[in-house]
Amino acid sequence: MNTLFYKPAQGVAADFIPFYWEGKFHLFYLKDFRDPEHHGEGTPWFHLVTSDFVTFEESGEALPRGKQTDQDLYVFTGSVLVENRNIDDPIFHIFYTGHNPHYQEQRKPIQAVMHAFSRDLFSWTKDPDFVFFAPEDLGYEADDWRDPFVFWNENSSEYWMLLAARKNQGPSRNRGLTALAVSNDLKKWHVRQPFWDPNLYYTHECPDLFKMGDWWYLVYSTFSERCVTHYRMSRSISGPWLTPSNDTFDGRGFYAAKTVSDDVRRWIVGWLPTRTDQKDDGEWNWGGNLVVHEIQQEIDGTLSVRPPETVRQAFPVFIPSQSNLVLGEWNVENWTYSCDSESRLSIVNLGELPDPCRLEMKVLLQPGTASAGLLIKADNELNTYYQLRIEPASKRILIDRWPRPGDQPFMLERPLPYSSSETYIMTILIENSCLVVYINDKLALSCRLYDHPKGNLCLFVSEGKGFFQILN
Repeated sequence: MNTLFYKPAQGVAADFIPFYWEGKFHLFYLKDFRDPEHHGEGTPWFHLVTSDFVTFEESGEALPRGKQTDQDLYVFTGSVLVENRNIDDPIFHIFYTGHNPHYQEQRKPIQAVMHAFSRDLFSWTKDPDFVFFAPEDLGYEADDWRDPFVFWNENSSEYWMLLAARKNQGPSRNRGLTALAVSNDLKKWHVRQPFWDPNLYYTHECPDLFKMGDWWYLVYSTFSERCVTHYRMSRSISGPWLTPSNDTFDGRGFYAAKTVSDDVRRWIVGWLPTRTDQKDDGEWNWGGNLVVHEIQQEIDGTLSVRPPETVRQAFPVFIPSQSNLVLGEWNVENWTYSCDSESRLSIVNLGELPDPCRLEMKVLLQPGTASAGLLIKADNELNTYYQLRIEPASKRILIDRWPRPGDQPFMLERPLPYSSSETYIMTILIENSCLVVYINDKLALSCRLYDHPKGNLCLFVSEGKGFFQILN
């Protein structure tokens, strides 16, 4: 199957659990059929294999959900690791969350860590004797003990497990922490002092930890202050965990992301949520389409993202089919477009956008320009469109729309990386309702575009001077 933003034919993909082995990325994911009448209740793990994040081999169900009476009616997020990596007969392990909301009525913990193992990554056996509950006597909430991330800690020569957990005391919104358990044999686990306990969030979902160069990075997702994936950085695995000036990889349209490396480069794997009734005003849903960014480390240790080159090259570049002036005066030559639009708005129409497509564009704005950017999927009369707008003074990029219902604000925004020249290189990937924008190979912004399924691409400059060049 070739697609930019993978989604199963039935249902949607939620949290991805990526694992790299012998040249392949194994992307396990939580599958929500969204059809309990025909598929029943609960969430199983499914399995994809890819070498490029473009072509996927669907390997079917990896971990089936349990019965309504089982702890793992919902097989929620966890991690994959290999034991004895250097031997010819490795043993693979999955530690996952067993979730059963019906247990609450029985006053049983609704969440526990559970275990499965495999010899080949494809056929998995659940361990019926392994159930690891939150230690309430140590001050943890019984019903929030999930998303285990297990790895071998070379410094301490033991296995570590990071968990999304909550204290059972204090303000409800601020009890979230990243718990830590350790083991010598992957069987018996001992809970230690919390790995990170900042009193900032309701909980820290889907923890992930990796080292790049001299820095350690802790990745986690939240829903109490913003629904985004964050990261923190430290020179030591024991902290302190520093907050970068821009601590996210993407915006609201990218969640529960975890990282994977081939020992040379690293990627972060998340999902773009669908919206209720496939409407721009619909509520964000749990689950959607796969989105992958490649992670880069900046000189100061902070992280940025860019499109995976294999994904970028997989889709055709947009080639303008026309240059119709709509508002203002434009200079047009060899796929370059410039205008002096001081004290006014100027627009040029470049023709219909194919689907899927990739836009590569250089944008240069004169200092003091109020805003500029693209109108995406615009109708011929410009009565409907999406707007990708750069606002240099506000140091942000945002996705807006017209018509915008009532006094609702724009759809999504992200802070722009510093640019002394106010030059922006944009890579825009579009497939069906999915849009991902990259700026200067530094930041990403993912969004859903439902209400206007097709239309033209237009360029605009508002109150300033702008230069656009189509790249390929």
